Amino acid sequence: MDAVEIAQWALRIALALAFIGMGVSHFVAAPARTMRAMIPPALRQKWLPSPTVLVTVTGLCEVAGGLGLLWEPTRFITGVALIVFLIAVFPANVYASENPKRFGKAATPFWPRYFGQLALITLCLLAAI
Repeated sequence: MDAVEIAQWALRIALALAFIGMGVSHFVAAPARTMRAMIPPALRQKWLPSPTVLVTVTGLCEVAGGLGLLWEPTRFITGVALIVFLIAVFPANVYASENPKRFGKAATPFWPRYFGQLALITLCLLAAI
């Protein structure tokens, strides 16, 4: 293994741990409650899944994404799926950023969150290749 391959493996492991950790937090009462509240009003329609279902599904996606980055046959498609996932959940982060009194620490201001999301997307791409 050369230095680039070692760095990619380290990145994959770090991202896997981060995604798995965040995914598991979707099943812990207090964080899950905050995440359910972060679902924007536009996504709280009777014909859409409930906030509870959305938080459960996104938690499972994060755990699966973390594991998928570590398995070579699924690494690339997992990286692409995580990028799509990060784009899909961004509206909840925007909603939280617009309501800092309600969400406290979860309400990262928009621009730092935006650039952080772009950085995470870039890291997922680098981990996938």
